[in-house]
Amino acid sequence: MDAICNKIRTSFSKQGFMKTLGAQLENIDRGEVSISCSLNEGVSQQNGFFHAGVLVSICDSACGYAALTTMPLEADVLSVEFKINLLRPSNCDQILAVGTVLKAGKTLTICEGEVKDKDSGKLLAKMTATMISIQKNG
Repeated sequence: MDAICNKIRTSFSKQGFMKTLGAQLENIDRGEVSISCSLNEGVSQQNGFFHAGVLVSICDSACGYAALTTMPLEADVLSVEFKINLLRPSNCDQILAVGTVLKAGKTLTICEGEVKDKDSGKLLAKMTATMISIQKNG
């Protein structure tokens, strides 16, 4: 598991968009990854809440990395499809997205993601996602 954790940390550090959002990798376990993000002007919408795109982005990454924990070390992952339900305004200081593998297959992995208010634990959004295992060329 150490090798996959290192691979995920390295991959996450290369994601320019996660840096732009100020997202932080919180936890990596087999089949589960969590990512947090703090509210700032750059990630807010017109009412001062987190922009929905931020919730979608960190939840997608959490699901993708959760899927990667179940794949061979030489594999990489891409999103194939996802659906998200935004359940309430994200009027909080920090959000936490947790991606969890529901079923890992040889090619496709099905995940669910939850985005919560990190302080209160209130559920803000729920995602279902399909990830594909790919082999890097060269």
